[in-house]
Amino acid sequence: MTSQPEPTSVEPRKLSVRRAPKYVPFMIAGGIVGIIAAAVMTMALPPNEQFSASSVFGMFTVLMLIPGVGLGAIAALMFDRQGQRRAKTLVAQPLPDDESNAEAETA
Repeated sequence: MTSQPEPTSVEPRKLSVRRAPKYVPFMIAGGIVGIIAAAVMTMALPPNEQFSASSVFGMFTVLMLIPGVGLGAIAALMFDRQGQRRAKTLVAQPLPDDESNAEAETA
């Protein structure tokens, strides 16, 4: 003879639901913007006899990539803060267990 487990009385819980950005795509986009800015700066400057265009581009890429990634992270933080303000509180009600699931678990 198997005994049925007594149903536990679980109270409803309040949950905060919000949208949060993924930080890595924002940082990658910021890095790409930094690389594009480096290319624009390289093309805008007059050619230098001392350095080749590729070495100037490489230097500007290193200098612009780091701030671009940082600005992407700051943008993600701003969207995250905005999402926290727009968060909604919902009440989660537990569903009763299905009898077939309860029998399968005890077997």
